[in-house]
Amino acid sequence: MEKGSKRAILWLLAIPYIGLLWVPFYNSREPELLGFPFFYWYQLAFVPLTALVTWIVYRSVRYDD
Repeated sequence: MEKGSKRAILWLLAIPYIGLLWVPFYNSREPELLGFPFFYWYQLAFVPLTALVTWIVYRSVRYDD
């Protein structure tokens, strides 16, 4: 993989960072999911999403050296 494409794949790590840093976006009660307000389930959804994104970046950068 080229150096420029490695650098581009690293930008995927910004998704969870920005998604959780911008609190006014998810600071609401509605919609609820299984009784959880949006504020909580939005944050909990980022746990597996962050793990998936980290795994994708790791596999892309690590195995193409």
